[in-house]
Amino acid sequence: MTEVSFARSFLTALDSRPVKLSPDHVEDPKTYAARSAYTLPKMPNPLSKRKTLAPGQERSLSVVVKSLRNPPLDIRLSSQTPSTSVLDIKNAVSQESGVPVDKMKLLHKKKPVPDSKALKDLVGEGEASVEFSVMVMGGAAAIRPATAQSDVAQGPSGGEILRTAEFWDDLRGFLQQRVRDEKIAGELTDTFQAAWKART
Repeated sequence: MTEVSFARSFLTALDSRPVKLSPDHVEDPKTYAARSAYTLPKMPNPLSKRKTLAPGQERSLSVVVKSLRNPPLDIRLSSQTPSTSVLDIKNAVSQESGVPVDKMKLLHKKKPVPDSKALKDLVGEGEASVEFSVMVMGGAAAIRPATAQSDVAQGPSGGEILRTAEFWDDLRGFLQQRVRDEKIAGELTDTFQAAWKART
């Protein structure tokens, strides 16, 4: 019985309201709930003005190639056309750094990029630069040695250099880089040094 009376009172309340609002209906602003001011969020990147190029002219891109690992690289190539391929970028980096092209892998947004891709496939319409990270297979050992110069290198050589502390420090640093353990690298260096001294 209670449900019937509730339904009846609810329907009566609905009937008392107008079915349709009149065209000149105005809501009383005093009945609105208080709202705080709403500020539009800022865009992460400001909109850049679109540059119009002359007919037949291509936009130029600047390319940044970085490597935080061994060997560390930070190479900037400016005035690259959008049709420049990734293989061309590799060749330019190889000329500046001495890293062979076949030992180099370019990553864009942490994903490997095939040599056949062009820069226009990787950048958006309004972007003027593209950044690659480079991964060198074999690390610093993959770098081609510099061309031999006519001048003879100065300083100790042969058995003399084995008597210098710089040689053993360099060996310790190399071993530490390869085994990635300072303690083991120190033990190996001491072993090599002791064996050499026992031999001489």
